[in-house]
Amino acid sequence: MAEWLQNMDFWHWWVIGIIFVVLEVFSPAAFFLWLGLSAGVVGLFMVLQPEMTWEWQLTLFALFSVISTVAGRRWFASHQKVTDQPALNRRGEQYVGRTFTLKEPIVNGTGKIKVDDTTWKISGMDMAAGDKVRVVGVDGVVLKVEAV
Repeated sequence: MAEWLQNMDFWHWWVIGIIFVVLEVFSPAAFFLWLGLSAGVVGLFMVLQPEMTWEWQLTLFALFSVISTVAGRRWFASHQKVTDQPALNRRGEQYVGRTFTLKEPIVNGTGKIKVDDTTWKISGMDMAAGDKVRVVGVDGVVLKVEAV
C-alpha cells in the first residue's frame, strides 16, 4: 500500500476525483462533489510539483476537502432559490393558516383532525368537537392549532 502511495501521479488524483464526482450522482447530498474537486486540485498541484511526497498529497487533499466542503455549504446556504411554492415537500406547513372544524375533541392538549384525505395529530388547548381551529404551526408531524 505504501508503495502505491509513493508512486501516485497527477492522473491518479484526477481519476479519484472523477470517481468522487460519479459517486455524487448517486448520493442525496452535495458531499462527494467537494472531495472530487479537492482530488482534482491535488492532481493539479502534482502537475506543477511532481516530486511532492504522498504525505503532502494526502495533507493537501484533507485540507482542500475541508475548505471546499465548508465553503460549498456556506455558498449554498446563502444562495437558496426563491420559489413560488416554499412549502412544497413540507406537507404540514401547507396547512398553516387554514381553518378546520374539529370532528373529535382535543383532550389533554392532543387530538386528531381530518385534513383533506389524511388524519393528522394536533396539539392545542382543550376544545370540544365542532369547534373551529386554525393551524398556526407544525412540530414534526403534529399540527399546532388555536381556537378561531
